Amino acid sequence: MKHLIILFSALLLVACKKDKETVSGSTPADSTNTVKDSAATNISSGKILIENISFPEEIKECSCYFARNKADFEAEKYIYADDAGKTAYMKLDGKRLAMNLISSSDMEVDEELTKEIESNDYKISVKGKKIKGEEALLFEGTLTIEKPDGSVITTPIYGECGC
Repeated sequence: MKHLIILFSALLLVACKKDKETVSGSTPADSTNTVKDSAATNISSGKILIENISFPEEIKECSCYFARNKADFEAEKYIYADDAGKTAYMKLDGKRLAMNLISSSDMEVDEELTKEIESNDYKISVKGKKIKGEEALLFEGTLTIEKPDGSVITTPIYGECGC
């Protein structure tokens, strides 16, 4: 009887661990990759590491920039920035990247923000809803990163776009 209980416990433990690995691409509310501590400097989930970046010097005028949440945004702990036109900047898997924007919605007209970014190693999707629109437009949404090997991470974002 003791052996049966031990065997059942071991199977349950392995099954729970496997569920956590396959859920990494789920919604932010129940995702295992959401960081609760805003002082943390990066998120690690599966095979994709997202790190904070300083605001890129290459961006001179209009831009969009996002952090994981409002507190990180106010502390300037950005994980994404773009020049609202051609180039997006992130630090992924320890490398600072400048990637081409494939498409971007018109933020002045739309209530929703969408951006598609691709590089050799990543496919990135930014989706957000406008929460405030004055001089700069504030957005909340999600950032999804996919690698060719099938690794996917989705994290909540908060930030602004403006000139």
